[in-house]
Amino acid sequence: MPSDAKILIVDDHEDTLYALESALAPLGYQLSRATSGDEALKQVLRGQVGLLLLDVRMPGVSGLDVVRYMRRLEQTQHIPVVLLTGFGPDHELTSAAFALGVADLVMKPIDPWALRTKVRYLFDTHRRHLALEHEVRELRALVKDHTEDKGHDGDKGHDGDKGRDEDDDAAARHRALPHPDARVPVQRINGAHTGELEQDRT
Repeated sequence: MPSDAKILIVDDHEDTLYALESALAPLGYQLSRATSGDEALKQVLRGQVGLLLLDVRMPGVSGLDVVRYMRRLEQTQHIPVVLLTGFGPDHELTSAAFALGVADLVMKPIDPWALRTKVRYLFDTHRRHLALEHEVRELRALVKDHTEDKGHDGDKGHDGDKGRDEDDDAAARHRALPHPDARVPVQRINGAHTGELEQDRT
């Protein structure tokens, strides 16, 4: 999440926007507002929104429509959303909202203390999650680079071993062969070199 990430408050009523901004002001987070679903989506797609407070029922694009669109895009599908409704408990709305993965569904009028508690937790958790993902990506890149460098060094080492093996074979071909009647054990004929090979096999 960028350092200038903000909380986007979306409602088509000016007095509600003002009340929500007043309730969240003590948290010290950057706040932004939108008065329609279309405007909310435009701000979300700019990539600087870390949390949405979203009214369910708005003219045109509703709050649920905004969430449905966000969940289809990789860049926005994990942004936490708190839906706000002033129409009281609604089983269908609750089911639809949580099926879309909203973080919470809050009834109006809003309790400022409870709202601040929810928002602080959701915003900070999302920020830590994104920071952890960033660290994981950096670690994977470092591991990948290290593995590639090690692979190149391994290729050079293998070529060097191959060259040494060829030199040993050439030396063996030029070594004088013992007389056929010599009753000397094979290990003694090859001397220390054979002993080294036997030791390598073990």
